[in-house]
Amino acid sequence: MANRNQSSALLALEDGRVFRGRSWAAEGENVGEMVFNTSMTGYQEVLTDPSYAGQIVCMTYPLIGNYGVNSDDEESDRPWVEGFVVREASRVASNWRSQETLDAYLKRWNIVALEGIDTRALVRHIRDKGAMRACISTVDLDEESLIEKARQSPSMENRELATLVTTRERYEVAPEGDQRFHVVCYDFGVKRNSLRELARLGCRVTVVSASTPAAEVLALNPDGIFLSNGPGDPASMDKEVEEIRRIVESRMPTFGICFGHQLLGRAFGGETFKLVFGHRGGNQPVKDLQHGGVEITSHNHGFAVLADSLPDEVEVTHVNLNDRCVEGMRHKTLPIISVQYHPEAAPGPHDAAHHFQRFIKLMEGVPLRA
Repeated sequence: MANRNQSSALLALEDGRVFRGRSWAAEGENVGEMVFNTSMTGYQEVLTDPSYAGQIVCMTYPLIGNYGVNSDDEESDRPWVEGFVVREASRVASNWRSQETLDAYLKRWNIVALEGIDTRALVRHIRDKGAMRACISTVDLDEESLIEKARQSPSMENRELATLVTTRERYEVAPEGDQRFHVVCYDFGVKRNSLRELARLGCRVTVVSASTPAAEVLALNPDGIFLSNGPGDPASMDKEVEEIRRIVESRMPTFGICFGHQLLGRAFGGETFKLVFGHRGGNQPVKDLQHGGVEITSHNHGFAVLADSLPDEVEVTHVNLNDRCVEGMRHKTLPIISVQYHPEAAPGPHDAAHHFQRFIKLMEGVPLRA
């Protein structure tokens, strides 16, 4: 077991609440929106999910790092979190797939992490006051200084981050087996498992940057368009929303998830708003209003589509059973569907994986039952 006599670390929130703990990864300082994730497993997928760009993440499960990290479970080519907060960090990686300990991984990527605080108190505070700006540091332990740094950091509202995490060059993912369809994926922060799920279903996927014009995408002659997850405020993406509106007008089969779902909502003429503390974790109950079933789903979003703002030709298909926010939509006459959550969720749950099959049916020309 590694020496636990680490240096002190401080987490300060913009409202003046301060948590003092121990540093267990890289030395340094960073700012970001303070959020929490309720998943019991999948910390590596959380760290490498581009949707967490601009955020400091607290894991609610008390022991993190016990199965180490490995390259197969990365959702992108690097961690995107601004900081990481846990109750207890395991220095032992006990799993046959492990290639590296979590603390070594975070140090390699220069991610500041804090342990030893009451994460329950932090989560209760955020649930009561809302997600807020924060500063995490191992180099400046002056509380007032860090509180001020948190207050001076950028707000997540109106913040555009998708073009920070998107691919710089177009690339392709080959289908598994024979090619059935060609899908173009708008990369707003796509996770690798989304691409794997499409490939498993026989899709050749061309991944393009977030700012690619619709005309360029349609010139690739795809069978369908996939709008990925991503970070930031969808209200900051007016140009991208306009291109998605052109995709909608082309009547191309389209499937949006998470951030892509929000951008579709705006392309339909709807509005989005910021949730108080967001939905992040693998235990969100979602009801299918069409068929009556309930899915336990994986989420990572701080914004949502305002149901009352959607036009009559767009139907809400799924709602969150905790707060009734919009979790899914379908256009009544066009082959377009979306969900707010993650059907590709790795390591799970997998209740929502069937939404990729819904997308396949759209590309097959099979109308989805209303």
